[in-house]
Amino acid sequence: MNTSFPGTSGPFGAGVGGGATAENMWQAFEQLRSTFEKRVNTRMGRGDVRAAVLALLAEKPMHGYQIIREIEERSGGSWKPSAGSVYPTLQLLADEGLIVSEESNGRKTYALTDSGRAEAEAAGPAPWESTGAGSDGPGVGALPKAAFELAQAAAQVRRTGTPEQVDQAATVLDDARRKLYAILAQD
Repeated sequence: MNTSFPGTSGPFGAGVGGGATAENMWQAFEQLRSTFEKRVNTRMGRGDVRAAVLALLAEKPMHGYQIIREIEERSGGSWKPSAGSVYPTLQLLADEGLIVSEESNGRKTYALTDSGRAEAEAAGPAPWESTGAGSDGPGVGALPKAAFELAQAAAQVRRTGTPEQVDQAATVLDDARRKLYAILAQD
């Protein structure tokens, strides 16, 4: 597998740990950040919001913003539907007779009806369980988020760190890369 970035040698430029320039490292992490940011913010399909709402309401009644927070949490932060997709879905489910709403303390709380419970059971696993929340498979959603956060930290070191701190960061990243490949080498 080629671990180089275009226009560089080695995984992060001119041989990290062997004198990589800060600019090469910065460019590599900007590319990494961009790649993973696209993955982390992957949109789920229209039917996925419906399936997610049904799955959550099968557990307990919730209000709209609880649903949004639960989806984000359960997907490892890789999917946070907007209020503009959740509330129309709630209205549609109410129109179909699958949920009912009750006003309490100025908030509408939604709960499944009997037919809604049957629909939720028939829908199968929640979207974040069956698709890894827009990733390549179950449980993979956390990896793009972690890589994105790592790229942000490296960029911060590049912007504000001393030359010695930048060198230390490059050594840590080189070690992390070796450890990741070691994980793949395990049987």
